[in-house]
Amino acid sequence: MSYSASTAKPATHFLRIASAASLALTLGGASGLSTPAAAHDAKPTSAKPQGWKYPFSCCSGYDCREVSSAKISEKPEGYVIKGTGEVVAYSDTRLKDSPDGEYHWCSVAGADDSRTICLFVPPRSY
Repeated sequence: MSYSASTAKPATHFLRIASAASLALTLGGASGLSTPAAAHDAKPTSAKPQGWKYPFSCCSGYDCREVSSAKISEKPEGYVIKGTGEVVAYSDTRLKDSPDGEYHWCSVAGADDSRTICLFVPPRSY
């Protein structure tokens, strides 16, 4: 098989492709694309002045936030998210102990009208 000058690629073409691929891998690694993202931190409170990390299973960096106790209520079936009416049963694995004694709600995409991923609740009073 013979190649004409018009169909042959100059060596610099292949070097540019190799350089571009190398740069993409380098930037991808530097931006964290090659490793899972870490969950973000809860804001510091008097109980946890350094804050604490939301578990990755609950939060992908923007799903969780502290919410006031006025946004959560209790009924015999479990905790009620007042904005959505969703009930998180007391036996539900999405229910977590709050490390700082405050309510924290993790919802899909951090939206106020989406389903609960995790709900961190303060200890119950007796």
